[in-house]
Amino acid sequence: MAPSFLSFVSLYGIYLRRCFATSGLTSQFIDIDDHTTIHLWAPNPDHQTPQQQKPSLLLLHGFGPSAMWQWRRQAQFFSPHFHVYVPDLVFFGDSTTKSKERSEVFQAVSMGKLMEKLQVKKYHVMGTSYGGFVAYHMAKLWPEKVEKVVIASSGVNMRKADNMELLQRANVENVEEIMLPETATQLRTLTRLAISRRFTMVPDFFWKDVINQLYSENRNEKLQLLKGITLLAGDDSCKLPPLQQDVLIVWGDKDQIFPLKMAYELKELTGKKTRLEIIQNTAHVPQIENSTRFNNIVKNFLCGSS
Repeated sequence: MAPSFLSFVSLYGIYLRRCFATSGLTSQFIDIDDHTTIHLWAPNPDHQTPQQQKPSLLLLHGFGPSAMWQWRRQAQFFSPHFHVYVPDLVFFGDSTTKSKERSEVFQAVSMGKLMEKLQVKKYHVMGTSYGGFVAYHMAKLWPEKVEKVVIASSGVNMRKADNMELLQRANVENVEEIMLPETATQLRTLTRLAISRRFTMVPDFFWKDVINQLYSENRNEKLQLLKGITLLAGDDSCKLPPLQQDVLIVWGDKDQIFPLKMAYELKELTGKKTRLEIIQNTAHVPQIENSTRFNNIVKNFLCGSS
């Protein structure tokens, strides 16, 4: 591994932390119970006054790097309008647990405990990819606390057949070869599936730096999280209970992790109060590839009337 002062990833991480800090967020550690500690970026409680009454927004990241790498542009955009909370899910970033639980339901319960500890009584939830799984469960578990729900690029309705098709598109045998890359070749495959643009000229040392800095920690635990997903349906039908809240689904038209057809089906499954927005020329991370369009769609949804 290259020294941190030679690592582009480490240097960019410094920039990301500065972006979160200048957005009015501070790095915090919260013990939500005797077993689990959550790291998050959140408003400084010492700087809030009763006049600063804004709605609350919880951002849940996808499988991959920690939260600050996935939500930087949203933290900057939404902080003037919302109290923004950006946690690392358990075993990502600096969030840890001694519990043996490994499901996305456990992640949802942990995030619910976090918001309770922070004394946030009502809040909107936005989750991307794996974070969308967690957001769905939070909405189902606490309909009286979770107000509006945004599910971005998240195959909550994924069947085993969809998983097999993903492996075929990636030309790999196991999903961890995509979601937990160990080699430059595997990370190139993930990038090809997740981002609409191509990075053919990027050298191996850069990919290896990304893997060493962002994908190496808690690898065994993350593998257990992949195997512990409870939402994976059978091959024939997906019986997903609808949500009570207003739901916004946002998808990139070129997503190859969860193809666009899954977005249309998810809209039907989550209920009559769901709307779908498709962002052209983006793939699995529209919040990064076209953050301006993504942010405005979400803000209009969250600030609009039901």
